[in-house]
Amino acid sequence: MSRSDDPESWRAPHPGSARAGVRDHVVVISGSVGAGHDGAARELERRLRALGFQVECHDFLDLLPSQVGRLFKGAYKGMLAEAPWSWQALYGLLDRSRTLTGLVRGLAGIARPRVRALIRKETCLAVATYPLAGQVLGQLRQRGEVAVPVAMYFTDFSVHRLWVSRYVDVHLAPHAVSAEEARALGAPAVVVAGPLVRPGFAPPTRSGRQAARARFGLPFDRRLALVASGSWGVGDVARTVAEIAATGLADPVVVCGRNEQLRRELAGQGIGHVFGWVDDMPALMRAVDVMVQNGCGLTVLEAFASGLPVATYRCIPGHGRTNAAAWDRAGLATWIRQPEELPGALAELLDGPLRHRQVTAAGDLFSRDPVALATRLAQPVLPALLARATPLPARVGMAGARLALLLSGAGAGVVAYGSGEVRPRADGVVFPVPHPRAGVPDGGAPTAQDSGVSAWRLKDIDLVDPRPVPPRTRQDGDAEARLAEGVSGTT
Repeated sequence: MSRSDDPESWRAPHPGSARAGVRDHVVVISGSVGAGHDGAARELERRLRALGFQVECHDFLDLLPSQVGRLFKGAYKGMLAEAPWSWQALYGLLDRSRTLTGLVRGLAGIARPRVRALIRKETCLAVATYPLAGQVLGQLRQRGEVAVPVAMYFTDFSVHRLWVSRYVDVHLAPHAVSAEEARALGAPAVVVAGPLVRPGFAPPTRSGRQAARARFGLPFDRRLALVASGSWGVGDVARTVAEIAATGLADPVVVCGRNEQLRRELAGQGIGHVFGWVDDMPALMRAVDVMVQNGCGLTVLEAFASGLPVATYRCIPGHGRTNAAAWDRAGLATWIRQPEELPGALAELLDGPLRHRQVTAAGDLFSRDPVALATRLAQPVLPALLARATPLPARVGMAGARLALLLSGAGAGVVAYGSGEVRPRADGVVFPVPHPRAGVPDGGAPTAQDSGVSAWRLKDIDLVDPRPVPPRTRQDGDAEARLAEGVSGTT
């Protein structure tokens, strides 16, 4: 098993090996609840390393004290498997109640000391692929304990309150629907970045499909429907398999993940083709014609990359249902709400015009690179910059900060990002970010008047990252324009 496929090895911290004089260390924090958060983190790590960054990945549950993380994971898994109604109820409360969301944010804060310790002097960026990790990083930004930029990457298409923090620098969304939901919850900076899927997933050739079927022992002359239920194999999978088989339109090909009990039960029924954990999911997806799933995020993204039409059916509660609604709204995956809709939807996805529309829309997702957007925040800085930066201990407005920089001879030394507050990075660069101070009400729009500012004087700075950036698009909105502005060094 390769390192990128091993769910444990990738979390091992890597010793600091920053190139002399360069801040190029990135911290990525995931959460080992299902495979989606970890899958995004692993792919983020792979791409960042390919660009020359030094990357450390961590599991947020391991950063909680004592056995809290293990207990939390066990409780969440138990709710999904044994009492799904309880997860639906809790998820709904978290989505509706600011009080409960605030309580959860506060409880997550017990991880602050350990999260803060991950940020080294050569760190240039922190990314969360798990919402509680993003909340804690946002708290550290708010308290001034972390000076590096922070990005929150959505692994779900639907966005609930814990995915949004007013104190992170940017929220990276996989789709415009996700971005719209995040903005509705008060996210101050959102960029449509696209999904993170590891290499290997791609639409098959005819010969490639035949080879994949031969490898897995699947029939060459039948339509095949992949049934997916996430890495834990949760949900009403047995009924779904039976109903698909009853349509006569496709033979079920079932992936049970780590749920060995489910695999044994389905194999005993003799319906369809049943697998446990599959290491080579790209090959299995090349073998099938359509996928029916119940709300499993990472597998759906992999199906999109593989050119598979997707249906959501008998979805798991909570995020399963909200993701189903978001995919359906985006035209990416059909949400089958009633059993009587299953035959018609399958027929459309196998042979109808809906198949082409979905596959085309899903392919368009991958025209963007989330890593390219995230690294716009991670500009390696020479120690000479640090040596020439001295603090100016005045509290001034945004205009005053820029004026101080100009008077100090910094010229174009302001990295302008976001709006509302000017913050110093540890390297001495001043940049406005969309963070209100603590006194601004939740959801309020920060202004320059709301913000306290520490201006730093930069001496003899004539080097600003010269990399060109793509022009702003309507879909990206103002947030990406501000992000691009920051890279180009606009003052």
